[in-house]
Amino acid sequence: MKAARYYGPGDIRIDDIPEPVPKPGQVKIKVRSIAVCGSDLHAYLMLLWVSPVNEPNSITKEKLPVGIGHEFSGTIVDLGEDVDISHFSVGQHVVVEPLISCMSDYCASCSAGRRNVCPRMNFIGFAGWGGGMAEYITVDQELVHDLPPQIPLEIGAMMEPLAVGWHAVNRSEFKSGDNVLVVGAGPIGLLLIKVLQARGAAWVGVSEPANARRELALTLGANEVYNPLTANVSEEVRRVTDGIGADVVFECSGIPAGLDTAIQAVRARGNIMNVSVWENPPAFDVNHLMAREASFTAVIGYESRVFPELLKAVGEGKLDGIEPLITRKIALKDVVQKGFMTLLQEKETQIKILVQP
Repeated sequence: MKAARYYGPGDIRIDDIPEPVPKPGQVKIKVRSIAVCGSDLHAYLMLLWVSPVNEPNSITKEKLPVGIGHEFSGTIVDLGEDVDISHFSVGQHVVVEPLISCMSDYCASCSAGRRNVCPRMNFIGFAGWGGGMAEYITVDQELVHDLPPQIPLEIGAMMEPLAVGWHAVNRSEFKSGDNVLVVGAGPIGLLLIKVLQARGAAWVGVSEPANARRELALTLGANEVYNPLTANVSEEVRRVTDGIGADVVFECSGIPAGLDTAIQAVRARGNIMNVSVWENPPAFDVNHLMAREASFTAVIGYESRVFPELLKAVGEGKLDGIEPLITRKIALKDVVQKGFMTLLQEKETQIKILVQP
């Protein structure tokens, strides 16, 4: 079968590899749609800690080259031995929770359902065990979730980044009725708008310099959008909130200016939730946080309970309307030029490019 494999920065190849056979406890999935993630782009530009270069990954026992891609959906085509046939069947539409961890009885994080903070945490599509940018993949049944029947497989490929946003809201101090600012309208920032609406936010503002992304934020339901290059975002947020500031700010830009905006815009005893992956360690004004007794927290991935919670909400129609985030659909053979390169060169207008193996 054809599969995109990651050899290192700037080196992704379409290889012919054997079609996987499900092991006991695994399901085999025909991949229908997979989104190119921002983390994939980072890996294309620089070597990330998730990539097993010289030594095999401690969980997958694989090292580069490995399959790439972790935001995907598909159809079950085969079941390994010992798969729960009361839950899984051939022809079923599913999504994959690609986060992997040690699952040791001695790991406090895994035992508590917080696999995302396991010291050995990694992802399918970075550490091995295949990747979503392939015709087929086999996955442990514990990581496979039923897609609500009314949800198209293309939208199913958006469940993984939606889970990141859902978990970020869970871990923040957000409560229904809050006023929220989202800094950075990349895919996660835009999806957060939908999550916050579903969770009862009273007002959602978005700070984003790219005009097309600000327009998309409005389409998705943001109450106000601001261009941080021309507007004083913190003053605008205080104007809307009667001088108080945002109850919670989600930092999704990954740049120092965005973090500064978050610190300036949060209310006294408010909360800044960092969702960004930073290429370089940021510096920020701790004294300003201290003066307001504001808190700064951060998230990575999602814990075990998130996918079931999210998919229940999706099935109930609480997160409808995310189709505009899909800006292009391409074939697997074009993933580098029409996928990675397009996202790098057309940052303002391209959001989620779906690969269809």
